[in-house]
Amino acid sequence: MTRLPSLGKVVVLLLLAPLSALCADTSAGFAALQQGRVDDAEKILHSAITADPRAPRAHQLLCRVYYAQDLSSEAVRACEMAVSLAPNDSVSLDWLGRAYGLKAGHVNPLSGFALAKKVRATFERAVQADPNNMDAATDLGQFYVDAPSIAGGDIDRARQLAANMASRWPARSHRLLAYIAKKNHDDQTAEAEFKAAVSAGHTPEAYTDLALFYQTHNQPDQALSAIRDAIRADKNHGPALVDAASILIDAKRAPDLAERALRDYLVSPAKSDDAPAFRVHLKLGKLLAAHGDQAGAQREYAAALALAPNYAPAREAAKGA
Repeated sequence: MTRLPSLGKVVVLLLLAPLSALCADTSAGFAALQQGRVDDAEKILHSAITADPRAPRAHQLLCRVYYAQDLSSEAVRACEMAVSLAPNDSVSLDWLGRAYGLKAGHVNPLSGFALAKKVRATFERAVQADPNNMDAATDLGQFYVDAPSIAGGDIDRARQLAANMASRWPARSHRLLAYIAKKNHDDQTAEAEFKAAVSAGHTPEAYTDLALFYQTHNQPDQALSAIRDAIRADKNHGPALVDAASILIDAKRAPDLAERALRDYLVSPAKSDDAPAFRVHLKLGKLLAAHGDQAGAQREYAAALALAPNYAPAREAAKGA
């Protein structure tokens, strides 16, 4: 005999139903974002926020949707809302720091200076909230190295952070030490540290960092060798393939290898908003156009616009094709 649920169970189920729907919407929004379908992701996440305006994860993902499209003001607003709802969420804090950094590149120098201070403070909060957040620690270290001291850059703090990272993430620690050496114009140490990062894990990301170092130091053959190593190491065909292809494209070398890397990424289940698919379609389209394949370029621009109809660079490329 089928047993009917008690009244108490019915009430619990009714209360949980909206939460379940919200979680489903947020998961669907995240999946769309990872696939590069930012227009769909935005609609899904707005629906989730309408259902529950105090859902921090939905606001954080919406921030990332805007960030992927270089919509800095919208990204800042969404991430600020996420952090206001979950002040100690390290991931949201890290994305807010990135959003502030993106906006700093779109404003006048005085406003950019104020935003740089916010970037540093927010990245520091992200690391304090979760010392095991590798991405936040990496972002903070990069800021310490890249920013001028008047805007919060601090080589001594970067060196201390690298020491703290060494036991947990040796490759990232060596990477940070390499950038510190570059900042100090010590190319020999920088190269040694980039190589140490490769030896620490043989990750595709470490190989692409080494390739970029060689490329910017006029060592194209070593750069190409490191890129080939990166592509071989990336068994999942993740975002590192896009970085490798970008280095080749900027250097105007091995276009067939760059094209294959971009195509492998676009059909991979490892796509993420670290390399938004619509931007990769645009990059591939420009590569094809540069080598005379206008029809192929147009297809890629159309694919980019299907994922992100409002992304201005893709619309401009499609018009000019």
